[in-house]
Amino acid sequence: MRHMCATMLTLQAIILGLAIPVMVAVENVDVAVAAAVGGGLAVLCVLTAGMLRHPGAYLVGHAIQVGTIATGFIVPAMFLVGVMFLALWLGAFLLGRKIEADKARWAAQEAESDR
Repeated sequence: MRHMCATMLTLQAIILGLAIPVMVAVENVDVAVAAAVGGGLAVLCVLTAGMLRHPGAYLVGHAIQVGTIATGFIVPAMFLVGVMFLALWLGAFLLGRKIEADKARWAAQEAESDR
């Protein structure tokens, strides 16, 4: 689960970084605001990807998805991008949990059959 979620956050950081020039050039957002919003979320993505060993980091990951969707108020196309990353994040999160549960079940079965 951790690797899939970290991958999603890393890709999301790249997209958020690339959104900064779009905010400035297309939507005429002040450079400082665009850098603070896009850059701040991008840095938070990278930091959170590295902290996913801690359960609380997943809550931050969920909050990042809300923040990414909220950037749609600055650049309307980001509503769609944010929803897409939310879907990818939830897919990685939920599928990762299922895979971990299956691995634990298989390990228990293997240990039981070795007796």
